[in-house]
Formats: sequence, structure tokens, C-alpha cells
Amino acid sequence: MPENNLLFCCCEGNMCNQNFTWDPEPTTPPLAHEPVVEEQSSSRYMFLLFTCLGLIAFVVIVGVIMYFKRRKPVFNELPSEDPTLTPPTMSFSCLRSIQLVEIKARGRFGAVWKAMYKTEQVAVKIFPVQDKQSWMTEQEIYKLPMMDHPNILHFIGAEKHTENMQVTNYWLITDYHERGSLCDFLKAHTLNWSELCRIVETMARGLMHLHEEIPAKNGMRAKPSISHRDFKSKNVLLKSDLTVCIADFGLALVFEPGKSCGDTHGQVGTRRYMAPEVLEGAINFTPDAFLRIDMYACGLVMWELVSRCLVQEGPVAEYRLPFEEEVGQHPSLEDMQESVVQRKVRPTIPQTWRNHPVSRYYFHF
Repeated sequence: MPENNLLFCCCEGNMCNQNFTWDPEPTTPPLAHEPVVEEQSSSRYMFLLFTCLGLIAFVVIVGVIMYFKRRKPVFNELPSEDPTLTPPTMSFSCLRSIQLVEIKARGRFGAVWKAMYKTEQVAVKIFPVQDKQSWMTEQEIYKLPMMDHPNILHFIGAEKHTENMQVTNYWLITDYHERGSLCDFLKAHTLNWSELCRIVETMARGLMHLHEEIPAKNGMRAKPSISHRDFKSKNVLLKSDLTVCIADFGLALVFEPGKSCGDTHGQVGTRRYMAPEVLEGAINFTPDAFLRIDMYACGLVMWELVSRCLVQEGPVAEYRLPFEEEVGQHPSLEDMQESVVQRKVRPTIPQTWRNHPVSRYYFHF
């Protein structure tokens, strides 16, 4: 065999291969293109390998992102791509960032807490699950165009609070005002004439802005007219500089231009502050009628303020709610109907108010 350099003689005589010369055949050199084929196969294999690894990495990354997105609490439950909506000024990564400190008030739609976000004080209004609609309504009002006003409570954000993948309550985060509501402040404090005028003026400015329909300008959408429908001293907050801001828009009604009020229920709000036409069930379902109802309630709040004002020398009466003397602190709808509609009772104006120089001018007419 040539591989071992061995030759076998197949003849029968002696010296038969004396003149034989072996000339081995040259080995055929490998073709030059064979390594190229191997390189191409290797490159194709590496390409497929890296492609598969890339797809696997992409799927893993997307899965991780979706997992954390589902775990992260929703900050703005009612997102909008409209740039004219009032944006929140804080971004809450999760509810654990907010530390509830002290409960400040309880109301029909939930409780208001003093809370801390990092080093800032904020107010957190917590709605139970059954009052989700009120929570959503407040967000919708705050997010309307041009709602950023010094005499409207500043909105920060809203979140759902969940435990074990179940929604337990809804949070609305706003600025915190240490002095609290006008109602609480007036129980413990009196006002001088300058303070009274400051509070009344800023309260009127806030309500005017709420009621006003503002046309579109500077790329901003138009602001519709809004009726509060639960205006009272507990829903007016006092700032540190004795100006005020209006809060609690859970019952507010938005009047879109060219649209009717529909079958909106008119008999809502706090009974004590209901206008006679509301108590009587004789509301004209027009924007103007609802705005007048707010103004009636505003007049009662002004009466509360004046009743605690030092307009002249002498003692000031203890704080009382409107009609408290006639119907007590927890009147029924029938109590208010009897007093305000049937007997036409109105808050009294003491003689001491009439003796004030400014008051005398108006009472003269």
C-alpha cells in the first residue's frame, strides 16, 4: 500500500523486478476554495447564533419592563395627550413615597389627611371604593384648561391604592394649607375689617374664575364654565396669608358650549346651603341657574364671615352656621324646606352690622 511505502511483487520468476522503478503519483493538493466554504459556513452559524441571542434578550427586556409597569401604581388615572390640561407638579413613583401623618377632616366622600412627600407637606383626600365617581370627577375638573388659579386649590396628582392586586381606595393629592377650612378657622378666630375684605375678595375671585367661560388663547383650549354645586365654608380653605382657595369638586358640573345640562340631578349639595329653588325642586336646568345657586351659597358663607368680624367695639357672637338657630346642626331636607321655602327664613342681620359706616350706606338703599 502506498501509505506505508510497501510494494508486493506478483510475478513468479527470479529477479523479475530488477529493472522496475516506482514512481509514486503526486498527492493532489487541496482545492483553494475549500477553506472559503468552511469560513462561509462558520459566519452563517455565528450570524444565526447572535440573532437568536438578540431576540431572546429583547423578549427578556420587554418582559421585565411590562412586569414593573404592572406593579407600578397609576399616577394619573385619567391620562390625556392634550397638552393644554393642567399637568401635575410632582411625579409619585409609588404610594410608599407619601407618609400619612394626621387626619384633618372627614366628609361625605372620604377623609382628608395631612401627609409628607419627602420634605414637603401635602394633603391627601382618600376616597372609598364606592365613591370612585367623585374621585374621577374631581380629577376631570382639575385637569380642565386654565384651572391653575391662586384661588383654586392646587392639584398635584391622583393615584389608586392597591393591596394584593385589589383597589382599596383612591387618593387625590393637593397642596396642604395648615389653617384649614373657613368653617374651622371661624370657630376659633375673629376677623378685623381688613382681613374680612381680603378673604371675601379672594373667595369671590376664585368663584368667578370657576364660573367664567374663557375662550381659547395662546394655544390653550377654551375653559368651560363650571358650577361647584356644593359651595360652603368647609370647602373654602384659608392660606397662610389669609387669602383663600376653593376646594372639593366632587359634585361640580361642567357646561360645554352648545351642550345642554341633560338630566342632571339638581338636588345635590349640603342641605343647609341649598338655594330655595333647589329645596323646592324647581330648578331651571340652565348654566345660569346653576351658577346662581353657587352665588346663593356664597352669600351664606359671607354671612358666616361677617358674623365673626370685629366691625365695632364690643363682643362678637359665637360662631354659628347659617340657619343653625332655626334648624340645628343636622337639619333634614324637610327642616330646610319648611324654614327656607315655606316660612322664607333668611339669616338675620344684627343691628350692630347696620351701624357700621359702610353698612349704613347700603342699608339706606
